[in-house]
Amino acid sequence: MKRSTINEIIREGDAFIRSFGYVLPPFAYLSPDEMRARGAEFSGVVDARLGWDVTDYGEGRFDELGLFLFTVRNGRPEDLTRGRGMLYAEKAMISRKDQLSPMHRHVVKAEDIINRGGGTLVLELFMSDENGDVDETAEVTVPTDGTLRRMPAGSHLKLSPGESVTLMPGVWHGFWAEGADVFIGEVSTVNDDVTDNVFREPIGRFAAIEEDEEPLHLLVSDYDRMLG
Repeated sequence: MKRSTINEIIREGDAFIRSFGYVLPPFAYLSPDEMRARGAEFSGVVDARLGWDVTDYGEGRFDELGLFLFTVRNGRPEDLTRGRGMLYAEKAMISRKDQLSPMHRHVVKAEDIINRGGGTLVLELFMSDENGDVDETAEVTVPTDGTLRRMPAGSHLKLSPGESVTLMPGVWHGFWAEGADVFIGEVSTVNDDVTDNVFREPIGRFAAIEEDEEPLHLLVSDYDRMLG
């Protein structure tokens, strides 16, 4: 993806989220130079990989295959191991109309996916077989706002604004927005986008970036390279 495209997606995404009365934390608006100059102050942001994340999954087709994310808060994997501490994470996301986030599952993370507003959020769901692969025959069982839902493998679960689904580790899911763009909330156990995403098809998690202009804000995938 071109950096100029990412910058524009960030501007549009911030405005879309604000239209629902949700405001991102102050660190979201730091320039790259401010993050470098105040590195020690914001080491917690960098270490927890909080911040902007715009991905086309390395395929170069963001409008068809992509996702906008912002990690607002995130605990540490060692807290999960100890069973106490900051065991949770929160993301704000935008799925554009007919834009696919591809089929994947998580090894550790359990998550609530919430339609915060906009169109209808559609999730295609499968359970895992004994090898962790997609089970195309097993009935899918997921809680939706306190009600247990059972449906055939590969069913499309549609969430209207205000509705949510809980996805436990191993539940395969791909999703997209129907009718209009959707503002998505994600509340989960500790998030690790480097090691805890398993995709059904070989695909990248982060975008390859062509630096055609300066970053408006750094992405989480920029931290190692641009902050050292």
